[in-house]
Amino acid sequence: MAEYNFREIEQKWQAYWEKNQTYLAEPNPDKPKFYTLDMFPYPSGAGLHVGHPLGYIASDIIARFKRLKGFNVLHPMGYDSFGLPAEQYAIQTGQHPAITTEQNITRYTEQLKNIGFAFDWSKEVRTSDPSYYKWTQWIFMQLFNSYYDQDADKALSIDSLISRFEKEGNKNVKAVCDDETPIFSHLDWKAFTEKEKQEMLLKYRLTFLAETTVNWCAALGTVLSNDEVKDGFSERGGHPVERKKMMQWSMRITAYADRLLQGLEKVDWSEPIKEMQRNWIGKSIGAEVTFQVKDSAETIKVFTTRVDTIFGVTYLALAPESDLAAALITEDQRATAEAYIEVAKNRSERERMSDVKTISGAFTGSYAINPFNGEEIQIWVADYVLAGYGTGAVMAVPAHDERDYNFAKHFGLEIRQVIEGSMENGSFPGKGGLIINSGFISNLYMKDAMIKAIEFLEEKGIGKGKIQFRMRDAIFTRQRYWGEPLPVYFKDGLPYLIEEKDLPLVLPEVDKYLPTEDGAPPLGRAKDWTYRTSEGEFPLEMSTMPGWAGSSWYFFRYMDPKNDTEFVDKAKADYWGAVDLYIGGSEHATGHLLYSRFWTKFLFDLGVVSIDEPFQKMINQGMIQGRSNFVYRIKGENKFVSLGLKDQYDTSAMHVDVNIVYNDQLNLDKFKAWRPDLADAEFILEDGKYYCGSEVEKMSKSKYNVVNPDDIIERYGADTLRSYEMFLGPLEQFKPWNTNGIDGVFKFLRKLWNLYHTPTGEFQVSDETPTKAELKALHKAIKKMEEDMENHSFNTSVSSFMICVNELTALKSNKRGILEPLAVLVSPYAPHIAEELWSLLGHSTSITSATFPEFKEEYLIESNFEYPVMINGKMRAKLNLPLSLTVPEIEKEAMADETVQKWLEGKAPKKVIIVPGKIVNLVI
Repeated sequence: MAEYNFREIEQKWQAYWEKNQTYLAEPNPDKPKFYTLDMFPYPSGAGLHVGHPLGYIASDIIARFKRLKGFNVLHPMGYDSFGLPAEQYAIQTGQHPAITTEQNITRYTEQLKNIGFAFDWSKEVRTSDPSYYKWTQWIFMQLFNSYYDQDADKALSIDSLISRFEKEGNKNVKAVCDDETPIFSHLDWKAFTEKEKQEMLLKYRLTFLAETTVNWCAALGTVLSNDEVKDGFSERGGHPVERKKMMQWSMRITAYADRLLQGLEKVDWSEPIKEMQRNWIGKSIGAEVTFQVKDSAETIKVFTTRVDTIFGVTYLALAPESDLAAALITEDQRATAEAYIEVAKNRSERERMSDVKTISGAFTGSYAINPFNGEEIQIWVADYVLAGYGTGAVMAVPAHDERDYNFAKHFGLEIRQVIEGSMENGSFPGKGGLIINSGFISNLYMKDAMIKAIEFLEEKGIGKGKIQFRMRDAIFTRQRYWGEPLPVYFKDGLPYLIEEKDLPLVLPEVDKYLPTEDGAPPLGRAKDWTYRTSEGEFPLEMSTMPGWAGSSWYFFRYMDPKNDTEFVDKAKADYWGAVDLYIGGSEHATGHLLYSRFWTKFLFDLGVVSIDEPFQKMINQGMIQGRSNFVYRIKGENKFVSLGLKDQYDTSAMHVDVNIVYNDQLNLDKFKAWRPDLADAEFILEDGKYYCGSEVEKMSKSKYNVVNPDDIIERYGADTLRSYEMFLGPLEQFKPWNTNGIDGVFKFLRKLWNLYHTPTGEFQVSDETPTKAELKALHKAIKKMEEDMENHSFNTSVSSFMICVNELTALKSNKRGILEPLAVLVSPYAPHIAEELWSLLGHSTSITSATFPEFKEEYLIESNFEYPVMINGKMRAKLNLPLSLTVPEIEKEAMADETVQKWLEGKAPKKVIIVPGKIVNLVI
């Protein structure tokens, strides 16, 4: 094979890997394991662009490197295949989402295989496959049948809770449950009806049904997560979103809040990602204080971390969604307050949390009584208060809280500064009005003021100590079709689980993928969406699970993907354990990662798995940005001016498809064929060429800067694509894609190929002993790659390969002792060319079964040194001498050198200064 024919080579080895199942991974107790994983993709119709494989290539390099190091590597791939895009397409076209999803998966798989990933495709999973979501439904059932016992600090069976209720009621039960859960005795429990018992158990179950405020999008006919809403509109389609109360399934993730915080200390993640999770969980230690509403039986409970500032409270603020807010509006305030509430409650919580500039609110007309001094304080509605956080109410102390302060200033409310004790850290100096100095609680202002204040609250019956979390229980239902059905039926209006033997509960056929005429979810269109028991036939749940359900446990399914009888074989789960390296985007920091950790801890409590943290080390790859190209149209004409001449004309810039631009030169014929209106375009050229402008932007279709990896592979090969994506820069950083630079990587691979071939293209490798210079070039690269793999610094390894190949080319090296380990060295980055070279070297097995070359420090230790010889302060000669020579021996060699003798002119030096390994200095 004379030339480096990358197309032929890559097709050959991809077929070989598939036929021989080269990357098949099964437990092997004789080898250490390494589990590397990518956040699996949602298969969209657009397929992959060159930015998508960035993290996959990095994890693939690590997977291949670990194999060479003797590890048993699990490196799987699958698809997060439920989701709103496929459903929306189904609504528009009438085509079943399964068909679209299958087409998209086929396209993705083809593209991924073309890049040459070392995936074990036998373990592919799809969240929309009933054999997969059977186990998502099974997890839901286990959560439904569990509660969180605070004494045991773990999830326990709901049956054990029922046993306790039967024996002693719930007075001594320390469990996570709904607020306002009543206390009952064992006699009360026995007297409860079946319905009352089930309603009580719902207050404890880890997945439960309750009325919840949600983001409802009528146009899409579904509830949206906060991530899917922006400025009151759906991110997909830009439809209006309103906040409304609906019966929804939720997951009691808050039960695991403390363990989720503690677990962050055990994982090797970046500190910013950990901090995002800590902030999202938001643990606060404080007190719950009860304020009586004036002239009413109503009370308002507020959570505060600064109960010691209660004398600085000048108003209470309620969330707009609060039922109490509506109930407390007086007639004289009704028009203003209700109009405000209508607008405010439809802003998403995320928007309200992030908006620190907009200040809005309304006075209800009602007053509350400060329980410490009996003072009347106004009750307001404010959108900076969230219904789902704490009690949905805050006691506002404007002098000691910035948002309270801004609100009070805006509405002209009183601001009081509490100065007793050590209050300085929490105050805003100079912003105070009335100074409070009450002897009533002066004894509270000391080091343990909060403890004393809480004791006072509890003694007086006006509050209690409490730990509060910002994180809310996770809403677990969507009013969509294309999602996992919930294994629940309803009897007497209460939920019951179907029998485990009836899993999976498969999605039914429907005539349309829209809500029913009466507003029920699309599953309400199914002809027979019921469940039959010995007691009769009952309606099944019509909502489906959210997108995050299937992605919260997929890393376990890869261990045992074909198991239909159990969640995962325990021996396999124990062997593979946690994911050793997880690569994906930082945008999932507070969604997918939290839910995955929550479910893993729950499964650990059940004894199904032996780990309680799923991802040991995680890297968040940066984004590959697009490099947009522009042409410059003369205004009012169909004439385009080259970049260097555009300032001579009145032009406007226009994005042009980067795929018809090469090294910033526009292909004029392809440009004319690009759009009908450009067919008769004219050009003003520079030296016969049209040069385009450029700018780095987000890669998107609208900017015509999307680069398809298929096009790059067709032109340069997959090995070039892989190496170039790593060469662009550090994995974690954002970096622009620039096709102009890819030639250098392609030339490097051709140079590598040529090392093994004669100028006429014949494969030729010598069995001669390598020289010291050749060994040095090789072992520098070995050392650098080992360091880079440890630091996940992939770009610098590519640079070291280039240097090594250039040095070996200059040395005309063709020694087997050099070129064989070199092929192994580059194989994680460029596996196809490495496999071909390995085969040409006479090996009958894949290079993946080779051993990574051992680095030997001795080959980098210099045995000689080139001494500069200075004569009267000027360098006159250079001497290449062994480093082992003594000072007298170095002097002898210097004095015998012809060039030195010439400059000495027969004179003996007056002074000789020799520093071994550095310099020879002669003074005459």
